[in-house]
Amino acid sequence: MEIKYFRLIKTIAEEGNIANSSEKLFLTQSALSHQLKDLEERLGFKVFHRTRNKWKLSEEGNELYKLANTVLKTIEQGFYKIKNIQSGSKGKIKVSTECYSFYQGLPGFIQKMALLYPEIEVNLVLEATHQPISKILSNEIDIAIVTTKPTNNLLSSVELFEDEIYALMHKENTFNKNAFLSATNFKEIHLIIHSFPIETVSIYQQFLIPNKINPMRISTIPLTEVSLEMVNANMGIMCMPKWALKSFKMSDDLIFKKIGKHGLKRTHYLVVKKTDVYKKYISDFILDFKEYFLVK
Repeated sequence: MEIKYFRLIKTIAEEGNIANSSEKLFLTQSALSHQLKDLEERLGFKVFHRTRNKWKLSEEGNELYKLANTVLKTIEQGFYKIKNIQSGSKGKIKVSTECYSFYQGLPGFIQKMALLYPEIEVNLVLEATHQPISKILSNEIDIAIVTTKPTNNLLSSVELFEDEIYALMHKENTFNKNAFLSATNFKEIHLIIHSFPIETVSIYQQFLIPNKINPMRISTIPLTEVSLEMVNANMGIMCMPKWALKSFKMSDDLIFKKIGKHGLKRTHYLVVKKTDVYKKYISDFILDFKEYFLVK
């Protein structure tokens, strides 16, 4: 039975006559009478007993009136909940990472979010790079992308994906013939990184520190394009995941080399305060973020 018939029955029963009911339903009296007649023919029983000045529910009609109240109330409550959900979908999200290389993939995701969720404003906070966890705890950002799962009880972590860091070098590099780069090889390597502190650089944090090795030389080049030119001139190597370089034009003279016998892999986590996890706009961001970056 269509919703309009429940509204019709409820209105006529409460108004008691066609004139007032037609005004409330924004129908002519003729159209209202026609709808009621059509309904009764479909149902096979009278919904109202009509008198000159009063319309009274039949026994069957009284049951329909009770049902109409239940159905319409349920619909009203449902739309109220939807409205609350939609209002909870509005918000601003400040995001940062511990690694500049991850910013290579974020603009595309933010563009997608702007189309799917126009009420969610996403901002990248570059100043919080290298220290996103402390910035979350101080309420300066809302979401952090890190490669070490935090143990703070105030934070919630979502595992995103695993990637592998490779050494990018020129084909004429001394270590090109190696099956992989060992930790000791880095004693003779000019390592090009994006920025200091070196302790936040994955290759240093996850590979060189555990092996107590320092590179022969370290240079900071904040522009990836310039770093690639230096590597192409065989002036050093840079260590990055392959996906972070997809948007750059790569020389055919450049090669990727595994780091360590089993490769240098890392897991990325999305971190947010536990108190924010169930905010609708935050949960929408997390779900879409995880889906988007599963392709890495």
